[in-house]
Amino acid sequence: MTADTRSGARLPVWVALAGAVSVGVLTAAQARINGVLGARLDDGFVAAAISFGSGLILVAALSAVFPGGRAGFRRLAVGVRQRTIPWWMLIGGAAGALTVATQGLSVAVIGVSLFTVGVVAGQTVNGLLLDRVGYGPAGVVAITVPRLVGGLLALGAVALSLTGDGVRGVPLWMLILPFVAGVGIAWQQATNGRLRQRVGTPLTATLVNFIGGSLILVTAAAVHVAIVGAPRAFPLDPWMYLGGALGVTYIFLSAALVAHTGVLLLGLGAVVGQLITSIAIDAVWPAAASPGILQETLMVAIALASVVVAAAPWRRLARRR
Repeated sequence: MTADTRSGARLPVWVALAGAVSVGVLTAAQARINGVLGARLDDGFVAAAISFGSGLILVAALSAVFPGGRAGFRRLAVGVRQRTIPWWMLIGGAAGALTVATQGLSVAVIGVSLFTVGVVAGQTVNGLLLDRVGYGPAGVVAITVPRLVGGLLALGAVALSLTGDGVRGVPLWMLILPFVAGVGIAWQQATNGRLRQRVGTPLTATLVNFIGGSLILVTAAAVHVAIVGAPRAFPLDPWMYLGGALGVTYIFLSAALVAHTGVLLLGLGAVVGQLITSIAIDAVWPAAASPGILQETLMVAIALASVVVAAAPWRRLARRR
């Protein structure tokens, strides 16, 4: 069975790539919001739990309101009961929980750009591997020369971001966690795409993510508060609580788009959106470890080149069809 048969009519490549870039824009904005909330509360775990919990409330309401959401939930329940939906399709929220927790713990210190390039490395490496073994809903996607070169260019942007004085004094775990989160994001996107095929709607796949992620983060926050004490007073700025809504939007888009792009191309498109948005955010609101606007601009140029190169075989395939 071909990818087209499994996922329906394929979107034009430019539409799918624009959607992937939008995923990155929303991810970068969420990272900054959750990072600021974590800093204001002095507790990244509580900030992450608030972000995911608010997202769960929103996506649950949408699932109840829209007929497609209710139908998708019924298909999910039947699939779980009959074991046609395996357990590993239900744990994508663990990767989302890790990503949001990493945002709350690190972004206020290292900035959106350094967080993003760590995520880029993880997404690129794992996206290549997952596509090669056929884990994503698009099936096996060969590691062609353009895709490999695109991935290497993305890693080059990462290497550039880690040069200079900006990262001196930054704890090593703050640089490692974004990479681990990026590995998880690539796996989450592929898993959500496969779950979306089983339930028939990205909305239900998104709901499953937020249920699992919220359970993990609320438990982690409760344990952390029990050990170190309550967080600071909750800020009154409404925009600091928008992280959950942004998460709902980009997880929904990822689940809908991955069957049209493959895991790697979705990740690379999201990288472009993340890097461009991170430059804008860090230029207006720089963090202590920001590498500077000139270095960030060069990073974005390299990342853009990586997407153009990696997308080339998809464009040729679209023209043949």
